Amino acid sequence: MNAATVTRKPYTPKEAVERLRHGDLGAWPVVGALVAIAVVFGSLNEHFLSPENLTNLALQMAATGTISLGIIMVLLLGEIDLSAGSVSGLCAVVMAILSVRQGWNPILAIVVALAAGALVGLLHGIMFTKLRMPSFVVTLAGLIGWQGLLLYLLGEGGIVNLPFDGFVAKLSDTWLPAWLAWTIVALLVLTSGGSSLVNRRLRLAAELPVPPAWWAAVKIGALTAVLAGAVLVMSADRGVPLLLVIFGTLVVAFDLVLRHTAFGRWMYAVGGNVEAARRAGISVTRIRVLAFVLSSTLAAFGGILSASRLSAVNQGSGGSDILLMAIAAAVIGGTSLFGGRGRTYAALLGILVIQSITNGMFLLSVDSSVRYMVTAAVLALAVAIDSLARRGSTT
Repeated sequence: MNAATVTRKPYTPKEAVERLRHGDLGAWPVVGALVAIAVVFGSLNEHFLSPENLTNLALQMAATGTISLGIIMVLLLGEIDLSAGSVSGLCAVVMAILSVRQGWNPILAIVVALAAGALVGLLHGIMFTKLRMPSFVVTLAGLIGWQGLLLYLLGEGGIVNLPFDGFVAKLSDTWLPAWLAWTIVALLVLTSGGSSLVNRRLRLAAELPVPPAWWAAVKIGALTAVLAGAVLVMSADRGVPLLLVIFGTLVVAFDLVLRHTAFGRWMYAVGGNVEAARRAGISVTRIRVLAFVLSSTLAAFGGILSASRLSAVNQGSGGSDILLMAIAAAVIGGTSLFGGRGRTYAALLGILVIQSITNGMFLLSVDSSVRYMVTAAVLALAVAIDSLARRGSTT
């Protein structure tokens, strides 16, 4: 039996079970949680699964989900970014001051705000890599310091209102027409299918095992069903919100970068084993700095999306529980706190779980104290699953 025959053999059901037994659970726990949430809250309140409520849910998760996406970049290295909330608020304030008080073009103001976020991340990365300061301390100092700068920039007024008919505010009040929404669905399905096909051929060419063709077809079919269902539901209300498209585009783009580029492979390598990555010739310092730059830049973008929804920035921008929810979303979605494992889809799945719980309890008029406790329980369960999975993999 030659090598080609061996490598072209697809995964068997027994091998799939073995992967699950050794901790490779994938997104199944999160999917199961979402189904349970939909069943429970849908039965307790008929409005929960209504098109209007699901569309509002999509709007609510875009900003925090974008911040969570940035935090995943750092978590993949086994580090943490506690400054993401403050950075999101600070950069939103910078954007608002430039566009409203200084009269700048809104797009230029957004670019400058994103550049400010990137500079903050660069500073954090340099402090972490060159000064050997723990990421926890670096970003904790950033959390406090950038919040102070936010308050200083706002001054005594403490608030900057954005024009309701302005470019930034319109981001959260723009809805895609049906034909455009369906076109995006078709492009996503074709892109996903094409990516799977190319990946399959590359693995075959490299004499690596590949999953059976029917499994790829099932995944594409499931993706098509989910996307089509989402468009149908939201089209029954106001349509697909632009904020959701922006967030989804970021998730897909960074997933492609992490899975199909050298930079992505280096990220996973550094997060999995720093010393092995260094000996393999990977510039660990550069990867770490870039991770912090991406984290802060995405936090800045999330802050801008949040400001768009509120049509204002104030002293509470980037505060409250935004940071905690963003970190929780990344972990609940399946990103390992120990580094080296996770996908960008964790931000989407995790924030969907958190916002669904929040939204459902709000509809049931449940006190916020209960919401915090339930979210904490879900987070603890996610970390427990991750720890057990890691232990099983090591064993």
